[in-house]
Amino acid sequence: MSHAMNDLYAQPNEAPADHVYLTQGSDWDEIVHEQAERGDETIVVNFGPHHPSTHGVLRMVLELDGENVVSLRPGIGFLHTGIEKNMEFRTWTQGVTYITRANYVANMFNEAVYCLGVEKLLGITVPERADVMRVLVMEVNRIASHLVAVGTGSLELGATSVAEVALREREMCLEFLQAITGLRMNNAFIRPGGVACDLPDDGLDRLRELIHWLDKHLPEIGAFCNANPVFRARLEDVATLDLTACMALGVTGPPLRATGHPWDLRKVQPYCGYENYDFDVVTWDTQDCYGRFRIRVEEMQQSVRILKQCLDKLEATMGQPVMVEDPHVKWPAQLSLGPDGQGNSNEHIKHIMGESMEALIHHFKIVTEGFQVPAGQVYTSVEAPGGELSMHLVSDGGTRPFRAHLRDPGFNHMQALPALCEGGMLSDIIPAVASIDPVMGGVDR
Repeated sequence: MSHAMNDLYAQPNEAPADHVYLTQGSDWDEIVHEQAERGDETIVVNFGPHHPSTHGVLRMVLELDGENVVSLRPGIGFLHTGIEKNMEFRTWTQGVTYITRANYVANMFNEAVYCLGVEKLLGITVPERADVMRVLVMEVNRIASHLVAVGTGSLELGATSVAEVALREREMCLEFLQAITGLRMNNAFIRPGGVACDLPDDGLDRLRELIHWLDKHLPEIGAFCNANPVFRARLEDVATLDLTACMALGVTGPPLRATGHPWDLRKVQPYCGYENYDFDVVTWDTQDCYGRFRIRVEEMQQSVRILKQCLDKLEATMGQPVMVEDPHVKWPAQLSLGPDGQGNSNEHIKHIMGESMEALIHHFKIVTEGFQVPAGQVYTSVEAPGGELSMHLVSDGGTRPFRAHLRDPGFNHMQALPALCEGGMLSDIIPAVASIDPVMGGVDR
């Protein structure tokens, strides 16, 4: 709404603005009326929230002088689901099923950063094979997420072939994740203490097939775009953001590495055993949309390199546990794939229902009440496809979080949109938004 002489964001002793607009959803008529009274040629355009190029329900209020962007104000919150607050009313293990739904395109990273925080509070270390399984599903998910970013971003520029190829490869990734975890998305596969289950019997064969497929087909995307003069003309020198601006605005991931700064948490602050994998941190030096695109294309190739090393490590650790053996933390289940789908094995059900009253009581108590986590707070970070993803957890010593807060990179990147777009063209807003790859489920939470 418009507030004359009432700038809520003014600094002390700062002269108040003549008008301030708070874009909160129901104020559009008022904004239009106020702008109509102005004597200049500036027009106000409501971009989104229901627009295919806003990557979800992002709203942008634009002031335009012709086709030049004078001002851009992002409006978020349309997809707020209360994930963090809901987690405070569920056990530590149940929290995984909520956090995985934040950035639903790269959900494995939400699960990983949350579980790393819980494990740090507990003071436990997961088995080696569990770490390898986590790296496996995260890197497959990284490829799938980058394929969405590259495919949809190219489609918005009219490059339909790129989108078709990207979605085809993503389908292969999701089918692999479904075979491993039982679900295509929102997997809740990474759990405090390890992962939900080991590879299926044909897991290694499926991984070999996926690696072979991606090795063969991922280069098609670069062949379509890298040297295409029309594609480059739409992305080069568009939405530039230098290193200083990235640091000031909290911008990480591909937009930061497009400035030439090799900041990747897998290298500089390793977790899940990433220090034991051989891969390169991809950088570019153009600080623009084209550099961010090239980084994502090359990062997918680096992820395939990591998957090949996961294959070797999984062969070497065959038969080892994928969950801590501590009965006070370990989820009391033995998942198996039967004719009725994935669920507890017949042996486990037979044990708790017909052989051991103690096992039945333990199963009931730890599933319904959960385990206690020592009082304290922790901050953990992982390198998600969009940038630095962090989790702040506070425990009061109980069986559920006292506070859970997710630092989603897309949320921070929203505040960079004015810096990316103001002074540019209206048509450049679309590649600018695509280049920072926001997923509104993570932004709004």
